[in-house]
Amino acid sequence: DFIERLISTIKTLDMKTNIFNICLPMLLLCGAITSGCEQDDLWEIFPDSETTAIKKVVDGFEFKFCLLNEAGEAATVFNEGENFAFYFSVTNKTNENFYFFPGFAYPEFIGNDFCKVYGSNDQDYGKPYTFRGYNKIGIAAYPFNADETVVFEQPWVDSRDSVWRWEHGFYESTHQEFLEKGSYRTGFKYRFEFVRTNDAPTLYTNTLTFKINFKIQ
Repeated sequence: DFIERLISTIKTLDMKTNIFNICLPMLLLCGAITSGCEQDDLWEIFPDSETTAIKKVVDGFEFKFCLLNEAGEAATVFNEGENFAFYFSVTNKTNENFYFFPGFAYPEFIGNDFCKVYGSNDQDYGKPYTFRGYNKIGIAAYPFNADETVVFEQPWVDSRDSVWRWEHGFYESTHQEFLEKGSYRTGFKYRFEFVRTNDAPTLYTNTLTFKINFKIQ
């Protein structure tokens, strides 16, 4: 009886081992696929990158995020005493008309780091503006038709003393000073929502993450 039980136990262990050997590669493959999908939603550039702007098409919408120098060119290296501007745009490359609420620029909704600058030691330099709220009106006030582009552009050093309006939001300058020589970063993440003009379901992207590392020399 002991011998029979021992043989039965060995057979059971062999079966479990075979199942594990078959399943493990499948689990690793699934993990790699999932990891790849997550990476596709995060884009980061550095001063030595081949490109100076993040430009990606997701679900038929083109997203562009970069910093502009005083000549209006995308750059990741700036001279000390030179101003720069944040540039973010979304272009509707689908053949559909949508409504697009620009919550990425309304920190009241997400509290994210859009237009915020950090130093190499994670020092928080803040944003070039303070958000003062927005007109609480319906989504129909934000039409986003095919081939249209929504652009947000904001200089770091902003001398304006009065409140200004972008879309239906209100902003006021924080009167930032020029950054000293050093390494910095900026970026944000956001799940974009595009509401169709008919009764079809709303289109949601995954949470997209944009990161720019830049240098003042």
